[in-house]
Amino acid sequence: MLIDKHRAAIDTILAKYPAGHKRSAVMPLLFLAQSEYGHLSPEAMAEVGSLIGLEPTEVAGIVGFYTLYYDHPAGKRRVQICTDFPCALRGAEEFATHLCQKLGVKPGETTADGEWTVETVVCLAGCDKAPMFQVQDADGLHYHESAAPDQPQTVEQALAVLKSYTGKGA
Repeated sequence: MLIDKHRAAIDTILAKYPAGHKRSAVMPLLFLAQSEYGHLSPEAMAEVGSLIGLEPTEVAGIVGFYTLYYDHPAGKRRVQICTDFPCALRGAEEFATHLCQKLGVKPGETTADGEWTVETVVCLAGCDKAPMFQVQDADGLHYHESAAPDQPQTVEQALAVLKSYTGKGA
């Protein structure tokens, strides 16, 4: 269980919130659980909920809302391509299609080697630099902006970016 393995980290997280407001610690606790388990299963969500007095459905609602949390196993790293309106206007869907073709997957799928899961998401908060994608790995989030598909080198540049995170061909 999370509490058994990470008691000190959980206590540190909970200490950051005023007495009576430990429910506010849900997001950092979800991050801790996801780091431990690789994804947030129904059991992990229930475990986090029990630590702070939330029902599993309340925790699941948070997991479902935020793109940084995921409720199913996936690749070691994720590449998330924003397809919200500003990014869509500047070719994000075409970029996603070309990148997926190069990786041999469809959006939502994981590469055969288990390295990458490719997802389309709504709003990465970089509308002025649209289209954009982010890479999630053990070191955090890494934003990559202006991934315009009308430039032939863009998908190749994105593949080089992905390779830089794995140290091997994407």
